[in-house]
Amino acid sequence: MPATGDTAPTFTATVGTSDHESFDLEDHVGDGPLVLAFFPGAFTPLCTNEILALQERLEEFRGAGASVLGVSADSPFSLGAFREEHGVEFDLVSDMGREAIRKYDLEIDIPELGLYEIANRAVFVLDRDGTVTYDWIADDPTNEPPYDELLNEVQAA
Repeated sequence: MPATGDTAPTFTATVGTSDHESFDLEDHVGDGPLVLAFFPGAFTPLCTNEILALQERLEEFRGAGASVLGVSADSPFSLGAFREEHGVEFDLVSDMGREAIRKYDLEIDIPELGLYEIANRAVFVLDRDGTVTYDWIADDPTNEPPYDELLNEVQAA
């Protein structure tokens, strides 16, 4: 699991948009701070809260020169529908192959909900060089990240 000061693992995936374009993290590093928000699943109450909380702060993140990306094991179709339904203006990345989830050591199972090999809730901030400048990993996937602390860290990056 990458921690503050580590080089962030790169990965490829698919963006949850109508055209399901390819995504490569390396293409996004270097543009400014990057917020990677891993979440268990679209259309669940807590994940909806998290993504909408990030959306509410999107202009502040952009004002700090940062980009925001959500990452989950959901299909690109689900993430596209989720973005459209909730008016999410940042990319949601489909990691159905679990490449990013495994590289970031975030794989969890929630058998009581029938969910296996999904992402634990976590947030990483990467600087222009791809170094992790902030990391937060939920002790329990029902916890949401400390949004004000996250925003402060992005502004400091």
